[in-house]
Order: sequence, then C-alpha cells, then structure tokens
Amino acid sequence: MPEPRKAKLAVWKFASCDGCQLSLLDCEDELLELAGAVEIAHFLEASRATVRGPYDLSLVEGSITNSHDAERIQKIRRQSKSLVTIGACATAGGIQALRNFAKVDDFIATVYAHPTYIEALAKSTPIHDHVRVDFELRGCPIDRRQLLEVLGAFLNGRRPNIPAYSECFECKRRGTVCVMVARGTPCLGPVTQAGCGNLCPPHQRGCYGCFGPMETPNTASLSGWFGSAGADQAKIRDLYRSFNAAAAPFRRESERHD
Repeated sequence: MPEPRKAKLAVWKFASCDGCQLSLLDCEDELLELAGAVEIAHFLEASRATVRGPYDLSLVEGSITNSHDAERIQKIRRQSKSLVTIGACATAGGIQALRNFAKVDDFIATVYAHPTYIEALAKSTPIHDHVRVDFELRGCPIDRRQLLEVLGAFLNGRRPNIPAYSECFECKRRGTVCVMVARGTPCLGPVTQAGCGNLCPPHQRGCYGCFGPMETPNTASLSGWFGSAGADQAKIRDLYRSFNAAAAPFRRESERHD
C-alpha cells in the first residue's frame, strides 16, 4: 500500500524581523521529528526549494504594510486549508505599527533619500484585518514550545492549548517577587498574556507586554496604579506602545493618555 500523504506545511514572511520563523528553526531535535511528519513545502528562511500549493497549514509571520502584501496574503489564504499567524507583527501589527499614531509619509521622508520610490500603506496592520485567521500565536518572538503545541494541534485536528491568562500567573508559579509591589516598577504583567516563560520580572524588570493583551485586560485599573506610582500621562501612554501597540486594548488605553 502507498504511504499516506504527508500534510503540507508552508511558512510565509511579511513585514517582520524573521525572529518568529527562527523560533521554528530553534526547535532543533523536534524539527527533525516534524520534518518526518510533514512536507515542508515552502519555508524560504530554511530552503529555496518550494512545492506548489494548496497547503494544509500555513504559518504567517509579519504585518501588512504595502498594497503588494495586501494582495499576496489573499492568495496565501486561498491556498491554505488552515492559516495561523505567528508573532506580534502578524497578530497586532508589530513594533512597526507605531507609525499608526503618526504620518507615515513623514517617516519615509526622514529615512529615505528618494521617498517617491517607497510605496507604503498608511498603517501597519495584522493579518486578521485582511483575511480569516484560524489561530493567532502571540509573542515577540513566539515561544517555541507553544509553536510545537500549535503545530501538533493542527496536524491532529484539535484546538491548541495555549493559555489566555496573565503573565502574573507565571510569576506566581515561579515564586518571582512582584516588581510592582516590591520595587514600584511599572509592569504590564497584569494585562499581558502569559507565554514568555517569565523572562523579565525575575531580573527586576517590568513586563513589556511582548505577548500582547490577555483575555479581558483591565488596562484602566493598571493605568491608575501607574499614575499613583508617579508616572505622567506620556509615560503611561508609552508603556502600552511597544511590540503590541496596535492591539486594540493597548491602543485604546494609550490613546486615553495622549
């Protein structure tokens, strides 16, 4: 009997730093096992060899920043049975979405000697603003263990088991002293989705919100704490404007302090 057909996996890049794609390559031993279970049909970060679609699963890194990419993501969606966005750029517009709070033409004129050669949309937008997305994996960059969970889930026809609770849970589990309570350090942990593995607070640094807003975040309450601790309006605004600045809860809260 012929061997069963392997699922086709494709990995696509838009406006991003490639860090989330590298998280897949960082899987090392697990990647070898994955390569035996699927056909890696398109992954230019790893190989120039490509296989035509359709694809069973597409992983998409990066945000949409020009009209060409807005058309390309539509084509990828049509070729993909399931589409998963990976990383802050793909799920929330990324650090480049800071331009959404200003005029992109001003940035282009400052950076490029010949601005007329540059074609850019007014905003950097997440993939879900353009096509249907089956699942969003947060992070800047994503966590490789969560990525493996998502891949396993989609290859086996189940929902990924990714936490939606806050970073504070990870601090409690590791016995990390709260930097807000103990040191008065501004921290986005109470409103940020867990997933980083508790990286910053153990080093007496507040959470930067790399994994975006948790489920139903109470940003207004946290901002009130920032204010009572001495942060002015501009400081509070800027705390929400980093890797996930365009994620709706963070965007709305930052705009309240403009």
